[in-house]
Formats: sequence, C-alpha cells, structure tokens
Amino acid sequence: MLVLVAPGQGAQTPGFLTDWLALPGAADRVAAWSDAIGLDLAHFGTKADADEIRDTSVAQPLLVAAGILSAAALGDMAEIAPGAVAGHSVGEITAAAFAGVLDDSAALTLVRRRGLAMAEAAAVTETGMSALLGGDPEVSVAHLEKLGLTPANVNGAGQIVAAGTMEQLAALNDDKPEGVRKVVPLKVAGAFHTHHMAPAVDKLAEAAKALTPADPKVTYVSNKDGRPVATGAEVLERLVGQVANPVRWDRCMETFKELGVTALIEVCPGGTLTGLAKRALPGVKTLALKTPADLDAARELVAEHGRQA
Repeated sequence: MLVLVAPGQGAQTPGFLTDWLALPGAADRVAAWSDAIGLDLAHFGTKADADEIRDTSVAQPLLVAAGILSAAALGDMAEIAPGAVAGHSVGEITAAAFAGVLDDSAALTLVRRRGLAMAEAAAVTETGMSALLGGDPEVSVAHLEKLGLTPANVNGAGQIVAAGTMEQLAALNDDKPEGVRKVVPLKVAGAFHTHHMAPAVDKLAEAAKALTPADPKVTYVSNKDGRPVATGAEVLERLVGQVANPVRWDRCMETFKELGVTALIEVCPGGTLTGLAKRALPGVKTLALKTPADLDAARELVAEHGRQA
C-alpha cells in the first residue's frame, strides 16, 4: 500500500520551486494561486532568501502550493491511488487537498489565513522550536516540561521537537535531556502547536466557516492522534485545533504500519518525513520528491504499490 505525505514548515529552502515551475502549465497555475491569495508564490519559491521564506505567512502557503504542484506532476489522485494520505503540521492542509476534502483554491485560501494568524500570534512573544535527536521519549518529555517547554512534535524515530520561548530553548541547549545527542534549532518563526498559538485558533475557525469540506475520498490520517478521520467536517475541525496542539507524527506512522504500508512518497520539498520513515518503518520503500528528476522513480513506486497495482 502506498502512502502519500506532505512535509511541514522548516522543509523549505531557497529556490526549491524553480525546477517545478518549468513544467508545462505549472507557472500559470502558481500565478493564479498567487493572485487569489495576494502572495507572489513564484517569487518566494525561486528568488527569495532563507530569511524571507522563514516568515510563517510566506512559508506555509509556499509549502502547500509546492505539495499540490508536485503531486499533480506525478498524476491525479486516481492515478496515484494512495491507500492513505497525511501531512505534518501545515502539510495536513496539503493532505486535505489530496483527499478531496478541500479543493486547491480552498486549501490555498485556508493556509494563507493560517500563516498570517500564526505569524501574528508568534509576534507577541519571541519563541521558536528545536529538534531533539536521540534519547528516550518519556525522559525527554519530562525534561522539557521541567524547563517549561512543550513537546510540540512527537515525530517518532528518536525525534521530538521542543517549543517555547527563546530563553527556554537556550536553557535546553545548556541542559539537554539524558541520552539526547543533539539539539537542532528549526527554521521556523514561532512556537507552533503550543499555547502560544491559541490566538490563531479563533481566526482560523472564522476562516473555516466559509469553507464547505467534502468527506475524504481516501484514508486521511490526522496529526491529532494518528487515526483516520471519516468526515470532511471533522478534518476541518482538526485542522483548526491542531494549530495549538502537539503533532503526533509517531502515531501517524504507527497507523501507516497498521494499514499495511509498503511504500511512502513525500511531496515537494521532500526529505524530512522520508527520513523519519526510514528509521521508523523498516522495509518500507520511501521516496522524496525534491525535483522533477524524481518523478520517474516515483511513478515506478506508484505502479508497484498504488491501489491499482
């Protein structure tokens, strides 16, 4: 069974959209999205520097656009025929588009509002996120809570992401949990999936009222608890609430295993989730769509592991 996944914030790098925009029709499609949401996605995906695309209000729409664009280059969902879809953090909106819960326009509109609301919430207090590599999860979580930090992303494969104020993160650098090899600051501009994002929840809930979600056409696995969600209304409700609650990617991968995953493709800008899957899902074939040069290999995986295989 094939699982199609979409990465979250921090996966973006300068110029990562350049090669994708050279594909037939891609530039026109991105230009239409840009006009609709009032953000020049082509500029930020090709010419902007790392600091510019670190801005939450830019990074989030850029990531969703890249995910939808790269998946479309692979084929339509009927052709790809994944057994399940999921996304990490903002990638959940990309996955909602894959599952047919939101059309592309609605997904881009929602993520634009999400990025703006979260950027505004992040501006209240200087906060950030850091990844802990290695260590025992229970020991690490207890240590983070002692420092006043939140385990905002429990990613599995020996990785937890801590979130909080810059002072709390500095204390973590000086006082790592037992067994943790390294603490790596992430390229994000706030303590996402924590109480610091509470102001963004109300604004996102208001934006969601204007949308009419459809029920998922393929199994949609949620970050909240790693379980499949059956209705579009619940997917949308979880997308709103997840902004201020931890991401349980470890549980998403456990569900992939329960469903019988044999291959996993991560859409552009891929790499982070395939890395986690290689460690947590041994024996599962993985592929990250970094550039269009990866499409042929991805099509081979689709042919071997999609529902039509």
